[in-house]
Amino acid sequence: MRVGVLTGGGDCPGLNAVIRAVVRKGVSEYGYEFVGFRDGWKGPLEGLTSTLGIAEVRGILPRGGTILGSSRTNPIKVDGGVDRIKSNLADLGVDALIAIGGEDTLGVATKLHDLDVPVVGVPKTIDNDLSATDYTFGFDTAVNIASEAIDRLHTTAESHHRALVVEVMGRHAGWIALHAGISGGANAILIPEVPFDLDEVISWVTSRFESHYAPIIVVAEGALPKDGDLITKDTTLDAFGHVKLSGIGDWLASAIEARTGKEARTSVLGHIQRGGTPTAFDRVLATRFGLQAIDAIHDRDFGVMVALRGTDIVRVPLADGTGVLKTVPMSRYEEVRTFFG
Repeated sequence: MRVGVLTGGGDCPGLNAVIRAVVRKGVSEYGYEFVGFRDGWKGPLEGLTSTLGIAEVRGILPRGGTILGSSRTNPIKVDGGVDRIKSNLADLGVDALIAIGGEDTLGVATKLHDLDVPVVGVPKTIDNDLSATDYTFGFDTAVNIASEAIDRLHTTAESHHRALVVEVMGRHAGWIALHAGISGGANAILIPEVPFDLDEVISWVTSRFESHYAPIIVVAEGALPKDGDLITKDTTLDAFGHVKLSGIGDWLASAIEARTGKEARTSVLGHIQRGGTPTAFDRVLATRFGLQAIDAIHDRDFGVMVALRGTDIVRVPLADGTGVLKTVPMSRYEEVRTFFG
């Protein structure tokens, strides 16, 4: 059997660990050949390939990013895109496809499966917002990076008696903000699931200053004030219809200065959260996902996504993973409000 592998969407620590596990087990135990598709769905759409074998996956376990490259190409929106993918797979002798990605990448995989393309999905997103899996790899690394940044910012905030706003990723789900804020000892955490009251945030900041400490506020990029609008970089959309976020941190810092008279600064972590070597947790999870994905290919169990349930790796229908975003439940948010202010 000849198996194609692609990585789509934003880069993420742990992608190379999945690729390595898929190839190592596929070659050594099943005798499969592999084709690496370049730059996400652009690869099978345009026939962009790279050699993928044991030699190519040596030493990539601790590397961030993806050796296959990535993009946000959406073949469903390209005229004749699905037919081109089917034709290219046939011309290359590819019998099945492993798609590693988040909501958008696996959404395309779901549609292709419905159109008789044999595909298995591996969930990837630092936002941890895919349904049907307890955790996605990349999330733990992002949280650790954000937590370390918050630890460092505490010292400069105290030294200069200023408020610091830390903007982290999280378009629709506030998992990174929640976990990083808890582990970093933030004085407020603002997430997309719960529109915030600016007056309440100002009261938390004021209370913190009155106790002779400088406040740290962690805000997800998709957070928005009550009766306010989403803060965006511009109005352009990517191939999946997403606007470019970022800006809520600066908006909030300006509001804090205006309302309290205290100096406020913003640190936007941005793509720093995606980069660098994956944590041990993400390396192990990504490796286990890869091993189970190639097993699903071997079993010809197409149209499924591998997922973490407790400590077990299971298979679920692709549609279950992308049908509804996994957002932070109100109960999880309420339990940390004790530390606000």
